[in-house]
Amino acid sequence: MTHTTQVPDRRSARVGKGTAGTAPPPVPARTRRRPASPQWAAWGFLAPVTLYLVLFYAYPLYRNIDLSLRHYTVRSFVQGDAPFTGLENYRTVLDDPTFAPALLHTAVFTVVCLAFQYAIGLALAVFFNQHFRLSATLRALFLVPWLLPLIVSASTWAWMLNSDSGVVNAALRVVGVDPVNWLTSPSWSLTSVIVANIWIGVPFNLVVLHSGLQSIPASLYEAAALDGANAWQRFWRITFPLLRPVSAITLLLGLVYTLKVFDIIWIMTKGGPVDSSTTFATWSYQLGFGNALPAFGPGAAVGNLLVVAALVFGLIYLKVQRKQHAS
Repeated sequence: MTHTTQVPDRRSARVGKGTAGTAPPPVPARTRRRPASPQWAAWGFLAPVTLYLVLFYAYPLYRNIDLSLRHYTVRSFVQGDAPFTGLENYRTVLDDPTFAPALLHTAVFTVVCLAFQYAIGLALAVFFNQHFRLSATLRALFLVPWLLPLIVSASTWAWMLNSDSGVVNAALRVVGVDPVNWLTSPSWSLTSVIVANIWIGVPFNLVVLHSGLQSIPASLYEAAALDGANAWQRFWRITFPLLRPVSAITLLLGLVYTLKVFDIIWIMTKGGPVDSSTTFATWSYQLGFGNALPAFGPGAAVGNLLVVAALVFGLIYLKVQRKQHAS
């Protein structure tokens, strides 16, 4: 009598296990959540930025344009019933004898500050790009003027350039030079505020240009050195051309900032003496808030001229960038 042992079928065991642990039935198509549209997600991210731009840029700009097109007094400014005058406020500004000096001072202040801030910032960026000992520490110390509040920086420069007790005139006396009325002389007031603004703006140029230098491959300098190029040739043929995109945005941001500089000039000279350091920024404030009878409309018109100037240079920058990308 033979005994036969039955071996369990493995395939049936697998099937048994599979049937015992079966997954739940699929969810009907109607109850599945449809993925959110990428377009709605994009609008969700853009909504806070759009709201911020509308509230803090578009609406104030609209109000400033409306202010420049109406004849506002203190009463009408509060009640909001100012009559529409069109371009009359702009004609008043253009016919004002302060317009030509303010335009000249704004141009000189902007061009000189931009030129020196960029040149000094680029020289320091190239210097610190050598990565010597204490390079990071010294570069951090150069940021101090940029980090200080403008009222502190301007007050410090006003004290340093004081005709009687300033340290600058004290140093001039030591070397036998007569003191200079830096802030009270029409010949020196604009120069004084330019020097102070250059000192404040150099760190910004240093940081941005130094960041641009980090993106230039070191292999280009090594290859140029092997070909016999000196330091000036390496800078002129490699550093300066490859730094043009960063230089362009640095100059554009510096231009927009310098056009609207108000704190430094107002604290140091208040635009004087005899309007010798008056720019469009300080003149706009003087018209709107610096007189017993404020001229809100002309003050807003001067402010809009600054906006137009910044917009023109911004469009020029975009056009140049498009040509560079196209080529």
